[in-house]
Amino acid sequence: MSTGNFQVEQIDHVTLFVPDRYEAAQWYKQVLGLEICREYKKWADEGGPLMISSDSGRTMLAVFEGQSSRLQEADVEQHIAFRVDGVGFLKFVDRIEEMLITDGGNQVSQEDIVDHDLSFSIYFHDPYGNRFEVTTYDYQAVAETLEC
Repeated sequence: MSTGNFQVEQIDHVTLFVPDRYEAAQWYKQVLGLEICREYKKWADEGGPLMISSDSGRTMLAVFEGQSSRLQEADVEQHIAFRVDGVGFLKFVDRIEEMLITDGGNQVSQEDIVDHDLSFSIYFHDPYGNRFEVTTYDYQAVAETLEC
């Protein structure tokens, strides 16, 4: 038994609920580049989660079939944030309008970029009501590009 301190290495996965896991996986692939983790597909085949990831399974979304739920308190809505570098952020927002992503009602566009003074973010919902954020801390590089 180890006598060292316990320390979390990283987030392993976040659970989402959607009506159809495979349909959702296609949406997440198109919008966020997430791929089905083949080594965990057995779980989905047995009624468990469909695991998807953009980094070969180091950090994953566990997609279950069922009702989505949202926690809203003090105008802060539960969401999942994906960090990207500045180039990735700009590529994402360049194609956001063609992907027809909404914020739960209205189509999201480049005008919806939020300047947090230290980072830039854009918020949107998947077709199942789950809220997401794509964010970058490459503030200066993105700020210079957005000013053009």
